[in-house]
Amino acid sequence: MTSKMMFRLSAAALLAVSPALASATSIFGSLGNFDAVNDTGKVAHGFEIELEGIHASSVTDTFGGAGRGFPTTVERYGAPVITEYTTATGFGTRVTYGANLAGAPASWVGTPSGPYTTPGESCWTGGGSGYGAATPCDHFGVGLSANPVKTTYSWLVEATPGSASLVNAVSNVLAPVWTVTPQAPAPGNPAPPPVIVAQIQAPPANFDGPEPQFGTAIWAKVFTTEIDGQVKLEDLVGGNAMVQQAEQHTETEWQLLQTDPGNPLSGILENGGAAAAGANAQSVIRRYEFYAFTGSYDPASHEALFSNGFGDSNPGPNDVGNFIGAQNAALNFAGVAGGGGGGVGAVPEPASWAMLLIGFGAVGAAARLRRRLIV
Repeated sequence: MTSKMMFRLSAAALLAVSPALASATSIFGSLGNFDAVNDTGKVAHGFEIELEGIHASSVTDTFGGAGRGFPTTVERYGAPVITEYTTATGFGTRVTYGANLAGAPASWVGTPSGPYTTPGESCWTGGGSGYGAATPCDHFGVGLSANPVKTTYSWLVEATPGSASLVNAVSNVLAPVWTVTPQAPAPGNPAPPPVIVAQIQAPPANFDGPEPQFGTAIWAKVFTTEIDGQVKLEDLVGGNAMVQQAEQHTETEWQLLQTDPGNPLSGILENGGAAAAGANAQSVIRRYEFYAFTGSYDPASHEALFSNGFGDSNPGPNDVGNFIGAQNAALNFAGVAGGGGGGVGAVPEPASWAMLLIGFGAVGAAARLRRRLIV
């Protein structure tokens, strides 16, 4: 599909720009809150956030955790458990929300699987949508003072019916990778505001079968705003004035994201780019909404197909399916050159980071794609 080429970075282009970016770019702690719909087809008994390449000491906050100014009963699993892990190739940290599976299966708390048609941070007790035992989604979040090289979200489902052994079922809710590029000041002038870029990456391609296949296709909508002040976790919920301000500014109306198995750098949507942050801005909020693709797939490659007149930024009447989830992501960058008056490298204290809408992958290249919708 020709339109898919708009999302494909060549490795050569990536290598050509990455050395300059490495010397000029810093990524700072960010914040976020997200709804995730359980579309696994099974009742889930928890949710896990895996953060590769960071230690537990870098987790500064969790939704539903202690010290947030609201109780641990905001979602059905209570405060999460934070543990470090090591593998043969690295280390990381898991943030695990889970039910108590000590009793009989009938007593286990769980998130039912099914559709949910209310986009907005409503899958918690303060969401105002009647959240309860029958609600097929939940709300999660993590704050970090360091950035993982990769983040994976998973529902925890029974390995076999009635088994207290749980396995991971990947969620297709996505989170951005942020880059902050300070701008060099002209002689005798103060440093201009930094350039802020956010990237989200489609789910990975499938290599399990006899032939590699395109990954799951999902629709994304993006809204954005800048704030002349710092953002906190509790600001990133539905109905908050900051989120409502972002919802008034559409950055990407519709974009289909899908990873090509022949190019692992495909399926990237980048927002930001050439324009620097406003002179007084200290943070950026981006709201992402995700929906299932229900159009046709190529039977051999699993590439998304469109009817005449429709495409990957112009869905047809039968191409957009159920709501998958929504993320409100914010980046606090006061202290970056031009972002609130601090010098380059002046990083806020951990209490000012607020939360990460986790999901940081490796830092993406800034090579511009012809249809990457850089705003």
